Amino acid sequence: MSNERTTREGSLEAPTRHALDWKSDDFWDEGSLFKELERVYDICHGCRRCFSLCHSFPTLFDAVDESDTGEVDGISRQAYWDVVDHCYLCDMCYMSKCPYVPPHEWNVDFPHLMLRAKAVRFRREGASRRDRLLSATDTVGSLAGIPVVAEVVNAVNRSDAGRKLLSKALGVHPEAPIPTYHSRPLRSRLKTRSAAEASAEPTEETRGRVVLFATCYGNRNVPEVGEDLAAVFEHNGIPVTLAPSERCCGMPKLELGDLESVAQAMEANVPVLAKLVDEGWDIVAPVPSCVLMFKQELPLMFPDREDVAKVAAAMFDPFNYLMLRHKAGKLKTEFANSLGKVSYQVPCHLRVQNIGLKTREVLSLVPDTQVEAIERCSGHDGTYAVKNEFHDISLKIARPVIRKVNQSGCDHFTSDCPMAGDQIAHGVEGKDSRHPASLLRLAYGI
Repeated sequence: MSNERTTREGSLEAPTRHALDWKSDDFWDEGSLFKELERVYDICHGCRRCFSLCHSFPTLFDAVDESDTGEVDGISRQAYWDVVDHCYLCDMCYMSKCPYVPPHEWNVDFPHLMLRAKAVRFRREGASRRDRLLSATDTVGSLAGIPVVAEVVNAVNRSDAGRKLLSKALGVHPEAPIPTYHSRPLRSRLKTRSAAEASAEPTEETRGRVVLFATCYGNRNVPEVGEDLAAVFEHNGIPVTLAPSERCCGMPKLELGDLESVAQAMEANVPVLAKLVDEGWDIVAPVPSCVLMFKQELPLMFPDREDVAKVAAAMFDPFNYLMLRHKAGKLKTEFANSLGKVSYQVPCHLRVQNIGLKTREVLSLVPDTQVEAIERCSGHDGTYAVKNEFHDISLKIARPVIRKVNQSGCDHFTSDCPMAGDQIAHGVEGKDSRHPASLLRLAYGI
């Protein structure tokens, strides 16, 4: 059966994505779920093209190879869940490897099947205290960002004793990089303005003024990235504003399988952003996962919502936005400083947006600057890398990137994802990660 499968050709048509049918009774039926898991696992076992992408596939293939039958029907129910636990919904198998995605008749969507399994288990069992805490980014950021509290939290997180306590109490690995919390968040550093106050110079593809969706990570953990991005946009004549209110995009809850919380975050964010779109604003976010959430995951979860589609159409990766402006002759290319050699890790959630390497293209506009792109996973992927049981595996995934950066002799190392950048920089000799927006601001000398 498997041999017959591998001799057949995959689809040569462009991949299409079906909406997530999460409101149907069948979606939540565990018997139906395991029937689909067995079907897709069997196809993956017969193909094995994705063996090097993440740890889900080696986990599946090892379980099959070590079973009594040597087929999927010989693996345990626990092995099914082990595969699910190692999927962090990066989407790379769907977008770059699998020949059996829709419109192929076998209709394989491995990431959304893993999401379905996570959702079914979450509805049945809930989540551990650690996982609830790690995915409650707004709550944790607000509490940890209180003045004095932030200093205490950061001091504890930097100490060996504090890290051991976190490991024992919450299962957070003592060597995993964890973020700094700022008592002065990005949303208090940038001003809000109306469309009437923001003179815009539109192009065919951009309206020339943007709402910066700060993101929970960008707001509390790396506010300097948002400041640098806003400075670059303003330097290029693109007015920047903030939404009147903002919640986490919902990606941490999606990775947990908590779809109801994703829906709540959508209801808090999308009407606010859709109103701004109606007022003539585009939207950018400094973290690729958040852009992907609005552009792909929410439209697939809510295919009938016009406001969701409106926000998705107006949401841009910031460097894609800058390149669209450059294409229209509206990007300043007078730079004060070269960047030398830049080693650039391309995050998975940026690669699957299928927009090309726009960050590399923008940074390459800087004279005497060479940008080497590394299209490999960092292994961080949300909360995966900070958990005791997954941290060592995450480092194994990151090792090829770390090795390339160490061998590059680069002047700067960068990643669009601040969390991925920290994960890699943790293993790089004498090099911190700087966000591309910060490098571009450095190049402009502003």
